[in-house]
Amino acid sequence: MQIIENKEFRAEIDEHGAQLTHLINKAAGFDYIWNGKEWGKHAPVLFPAIGRSNNDEYVLNGQTYSMPQHGFVSDEDFTVVNHERNILTLGLRANDKTKEMYPFDFELKITFTLLSTGLSLSFDVNNHSDAIMPFSLGSHPAFNVPINGVGKFDNYRVEFSGPEDALNVAEIVKTPAPYRTGNQEQLTNSNGNLFELNYETFKPGLRIITNPGVKSIRLFSPLTSHQIQLDIDQFNNVCLWTKEDEDCPFLCIEPFNGLPDILGEPVDWMNKEGNLFLPPNSSQVYQYEMRLS
Repeated sequence: MQIIENKEFRAEIDEHGAQLTHLINKAAGFDYIWNGKEWGKHAPVLFPAIGRSNNDEYVLNGQTYSMPQHGFVSDEDFTVVNHERNILTLGLRANDKTKEMYPFDFELKITFTLLSTGLSLSFDVNNHSDAIMPFSLGSHPAFNVPINGVGKFDNYRVEFSGPEDALNVAEIVKTPAPYRTGNQEQLTNSNGNLFELNYETFKPGLRIITNPGVKSIRLFSPLTSHQIQLDIDQFNNVCLWTKEDEDCPFLCIEPFNGLPDILGEPVDWMNKEGNLFLPPNSSQVYQYEMRLS
């Protein structure tokens, strides 16, 4: 476990999966990140897939590969590349195990930087292969709701900046794993760009906001001055999720570059909706920031 801190915050990051496990507001003495027993994760990294692939498989250059839900990096041990008082960089390079699932010589470096306003997360994706590399990338942080124990889950609101129209989500079908149908529907219990949290809305499963141009998402309640805002300019999609079979006091706010499969057959990743494509011997950085109070 690696620790970074500054005057305002303290963060703990597990090298296994490069997962943020605690994010402490030092002045108020509370943790923003979920650590309950009902869901045993905290903030997994999603790479090179998002969601569950049809038959847990995908197709590339005519060959079929196995792919776990959300990819495989959450089960890999990262190495420490750099560690300063308020900055940590963890790295993962392709190995024999990953190449059985994903035949690319990739490198993923994740940098956590504590700021006076919160936490910045930077994902540096490198393609050391001589072929175009398709991939998806996502972050899956689970935040305690209520924040600092103030109020209840349904006292909180999620506000989206950017979209001008009513909030829409991808229609989900469960088999029991959730897949997209390819259709959209309006997000219930929303008014313009404001969504009032309630457990009933999540009974169908994850809520992937399909409105283009979401710049930030703010989680707040009129009962407290504490709030969480994610600035996600470099991510194309965002998902909201909490466990649909239990009323748990957490909410995942998940920036996605990529999308889960539409229910059907394994998908050719060179044609998959939402995928990113990295040219040979090149790299790209994707960053977002948690603004905390």
